[in-house]
Amino acid sequence: MAANSTPKRGPGSRPIGFEKPKNLIQTTKRILSYLKNSKLQVFLVILSLIVSTVCGLLGSYFLKPLIDQYIVPKNFRGLALALVVLGIIYLVGSVASYIQTRLTINVSQRTINVMRRDLFDKMQSLELSYFDSHSHGELMSRFTNDFDNVQLMLEQSLTQLFSGMLTFVGCVVLMLILSPLLFLLTAIVLVLMIFISKKIGEKSRYYFQHQQKILGELDGYIEENIGGLKEVKVFNHEDAEKATFSNLNEKFREAATSANFLAGAIMPIMGNLNNIAYAATSVFGGVLTILGHFTIGSLGAFLQFSRQVGQPINMITSQLNNVFAAMAGAERIFEMMDQPPEVDDGKIILVQSSSRSTDPGADRNVLRSGRSWEWKLPDGNTVPLKGDVRFSDVNFSYVPEKQILKQISLYAKPGQVIAFVGSTGAGKTTITNLINRFYDIEDGTITYDGIDIRKIKKDSLRHSLGMVLQDTHLFTGTILDNIRYGRLDATDEECVEAAKRASAHSFISRLPEGYHTVISGDGANLSQGQRQLIAIARAYVADPPVMILDEATSSIDTRTERLIEKGMKALMKGRTVFVIAHRLSTVRNANAILVLEHGEIIERGNHEELIAQKGRYYQLYTGINQLE
Repeated sequence: MAANSTPKRGPGSRPIGFEKPKNLIQTTKRILSYLKNSKLQVFLVILSLIVSTVCGLLGSYFLKPLIDQYIVPKNFRGLALALVVLGIIYLVGSVASYIQTRLTINVSQRTINVMRRDLFDKMQSLELSYFDSHSHGELMSRFTNDFDNVQLMLEQSLTQLFSGMLTFVGCVVLMLILSPLLFLLTAIVLVLMIFISKKIGEKSRYYFQHQQKILGELDGYIEENIGGLKEVKVFNHEDAEKATFSNLNEKFREAATSANFLAGAIMPIMGNLNNIAYAATSVFGGVLTILGHFTIGSLGAFLQFSRQVGQPINMITSQLNNVFAAMAGAERIFEMMDQPPEVDDGKIILVQSSSRSTDPGADRNVLRSGRSWEWKLPDGNTVPLKGDVRFSDVNFSYVPEKQILKQISLYAKPGQVIAFVGSTGAGKTTITNLINRFYDIEDGTITYDGIDIRKIKKDSLRHSLGMVLQDTHLFTGTILDNIRYGRLDATDEECVEAAKRASAHSFISRLPEGYHTVISGDGANLSQGQRQLIAIARAYVADPPVMILDEATSSIDTRTERLIEKGMKALMKGRTVFVIAHRLSTVRNANAILVLEHGEIIERGNHEELIAQKGRYYQLYTGINQLE
């Protein structure tokens, strides 16, 4: 496949296109709003910047009296005193510049710290559907590349832009004072420089915006490819992946070349125009001096300002590239911050009741830790948490065009095990995602202990649920930390007991550091079965009354499956359990088995009843494929 072709991609691919420019002024205001908590330091930065700039301008203007009053008349004593004054001026400017730099770094780091915290907090509140539509690499680029650009702007670009504008205005004013006639010549070149700067700045922002967008997609593709490298090699798609990457990489090169060409061209253009203005001013000013309309000191000071007046324009135009890159990144950051948070209108909360039981089997709403929980209603009354879950005529679709669940009705009494089986895409996992309100239903009702789950606060609802997923995720830390993630206040003894119940204690004890073995890379140093056992132990220590097992044993070999069978029975005892499994031997003892196809329940019953019917479950269980 040619490198410049556009190969087809699988699920998750997104076309590359141009983003419309956002509101630059609004984005700037929003960034500056983060500086409100550093008002005093910002004021001192501005004050120090003004003092530093004024000292620089005074030092240049001081050439006029230095030449006219001391050098030309050969007043050496006066010259010595004048040089001392000039030294003091530059010293004050240096001190002010040092203060400004230190304070700017403090303010920028604090601002970025708050912005990054706000973005992370916002990320925790977003619905899962947002992450389904954005790659991890794209989101990570907002925490890395985009924040780096904003930080560069706050630490350098804003102060240099402000300093450049002050220097420019000061130079213009002092040049007008020295010679309005000579300034006209300089003004012609300045107007040309400003016009060119404006045009290049507009183009630069457009290309930097596009560059940041392509970079986010490129990072997302790389991360996706690394995560699925085994699949790439298994299906021999290396050439196709290389072609796709070359296509993305070429698009990034084109965008980056366009953006950085303008960034590289602006300085030579402005520098040459400044040199032309300086040469013309020298000739015309020299003529005026010979004719007696200008002093030598005034000409020296004017030429100094003529050289300086172009520098702030160069400074402004060069920093505009950083500003545009930062604004493009800030817009992406604020775009994520402005996403609507996960809606939670629930008023009913989960509270720990005052009663405690020493016999966990005495009452199903009492967890194995001896804690008893209740649903606290808005009127102050309470309902015991038992784990009674019921669906009534539930409809759901991820997108309007494709309905996933159709008129689903089921019930799970406290302590029952309900199994879902069916073909891939039948809607089994979707049902469990609706129980914990990762997504909200369109029609029908789901009740939990007789309460509509939409009336329960999501934190409380999810606190009462435990999940063991097919794709186990482990965090960087010790095995003990990962087990304790199920309940952060669990003791070491409770975590070890949970591992024993999940049959994970044996292999953990054989590790070099035991429970203190550090896991990294999502548990890459453990087998898939071992990672699954830790996930089961983590769910066990959470001790919820309702457990969801989504293909929990699909990645475990037969020997490991037998090891955890006893622990799984203990885990399920006294709980309401929803099980999703392709390995049907794991659901034989379920109280009820629901067979789903195309989002509908087509069969229900226990194992013996469904086998006797010789329907779809019988086909799945025996492996018989019949034509419909």
